[in-house]
Amino acid sequence: MRLQGRNCLITGAGSGMGRVACLAFAREGARIIGADVDAAAGEQTLTSVRKEGGEGVFVQCDVSREADVSRLVAEGTKAFGALHVLYNNAGIFPEKDGSVVGADEAVWDRVFAVNVKGVALVCKHGIPELMRAGGGSVINIASFVALVGCSVAQDAYTASKGAVLALTKSLAVQFGPKGVRANAICPGPIETPLLMQWLLREPAEKAKRLNRIPMGRFGRPEDIVALAVHLASDDASWTNGGVFVVDGGITSNYF
Repeated sequence: MRLQGRNCLITGAGSGMGRVACLAFAREGARIIGADVDAAAGEQTLTSVRKEGGEGVFVQCDVSREADVSRLVAEGTKAFGALHVLYNNAGIFPEKDGSVVGADEAVWDRVFAVNVKGVALVCKHGIPELMRAGGGSVINIASFVALVGCSVAQDAYTASKGAVLALTKSLAVQFGPKGVRANAICPGPIETPLLMQWLLREPAEKAKRLNRIPMGRFGRPEDIVALAVHLASDDASWTNGGVFVVDGGITSNYF
């Protein structure tokens, strides 16, 4: 098992890629510190981890609130004695997001509070624990939209994910010499509740996006988590500052 003996903090653990990540990391031997703003969903994930023989704790946390994040890191460290992996998966994509020209200021404030400040706060409080443990891995979930423009505007989300990439590069340079690697994953459209419940509920909208993907299907959470497991493991011990696109080829498709 590639993550045996490692303690992994995973945000957004209550659903989608976060839930799949908790289960997959636990199967690889990791102890899980799962975090989510939705306590019921997060507890359900950790119950599933334990039912499969894994070990973990859940901490309710709004990653946009520093007091919550400080408590999350403190409780996770107390539970298992150390932290080795930070998996910044929590993120939001509000339905009201749109063009910068017509966007509501409150949408921008909330998207950046969760998607950017949330990552920064987990790193602020978590990276010192990784260094105390002798090093570790930071994995930040960005998006393919940080790399290409989109005619269907989602500017707050797009800009926030670009900021995650820039922050990842800075972390890699700052903390690589101290044994902490930082990498980002840019998923394409993934079949999660966030995507399927509203963005792709109309057949025409779904077909329009699907037609852009050379692989002919949307991604699955497992497609992203498989790479995250690698980045968390010693197999990626010299992988630092990377931006990994997992999108079925959508960003390579001109027509």
